[in-house]
Amino acid sequence: MAALRALLPAVRHPLRVLARSPALRAFASGAKFEYIITDKRGRGGSVGLIQLNRPKALNALCNGLIEELNQALGAFEEDPAVGAIVLTGGDKAFAAGADIKEMQNHTFQDCYSSGFLSHWDQLTRVKKPVIAAVNGYALGGGCELAMMCDVIYAGEKAQFGQPEILLGTIPGAGGTQRLTRAVGKSLAMEMVLTGDRISAQEAKQAGLVSKVFPVETLVEEAIRCAEKIASNSKIITAIAKESVNAAFEMTLTEGNKLEKKLFYSTFATDDRKEGMTAFVEKRKANFRDQ
Repeated sequence: MAALRALLPAVRHPLRVLARSPALRAFASGAKFEYIITDKRGRGGSVGLIQLNRPKALNALCNGLIEELNQALGAFEEDPAVGAIVLTGGDKAFAAGADIKEMQNHTFQDCYSSGFLSHWDQLTRVKKPVIAAVNGYALGGGCELAMMCDVIYAGEKAQFGQPEILLGTIPGAGGTQRLTRAVGKSLAMEMVLTGDRISAQEAKQAGLVSKVFPVETLVEEAIRCAEKIASNSKIITAIAKESVNAAFEMTLTEGNKLEKKLFYSTFATDDRKEGMTAFVEKRKANFRDQ
């Protein structure tokens, strides 16, 4: 949740802005975003791309940025051509945390009455898979934002951490909960209580990220994975995502019962029938998301 910009090296180079395809600039320009850049990539524009773009603040997550992110997520969720989403930042920082200047004068009453940070959770309610492509700092809220995604890819120089303890507070957007589930109690406790960071390689070893790539190829690798996901049935993909996510909320017995019900539900779809028929006929399936 916390952006420790005062403790981080000064940014000597602005965050690299990803090139956008000319045919899709209308989406971003029509939305008039200030803090993010959006695009569509992949075959047929099947991958929605969102880049956090607040370089002077190391992509600190101010309220305006979160609102724009939610708007973009909603647009891609409703876009029938998009089957998966990639969320990234810049080479220097994915997001160095929440905007401390924006929250430093909040009182308990302010936070409690307004449900402070509750709108950050919209990312977890998106049915389409979201891949975080993390280069540089993913600290505090930036780490929490990455953990809300379904898959995390990291650049070689990425750093993850929950340094809120150094500011006299604790994570407030899922850091103590998702980090513990991802890396286990001991490492999560150490990171939360000391504010220490872990490298991309350590994060992979701990199970926080699935793959590590060179900085310059990270985003394209994430897009490649998203495009592969998007080539499958969107409705079946959403069901699969729901089932995996349930593992974090249920006992093994409850989770297995839900999985069975969701598995049975796929037999009510045309895409399940097409997929199995294509397999038997030894041809590529032609999913219609029905």
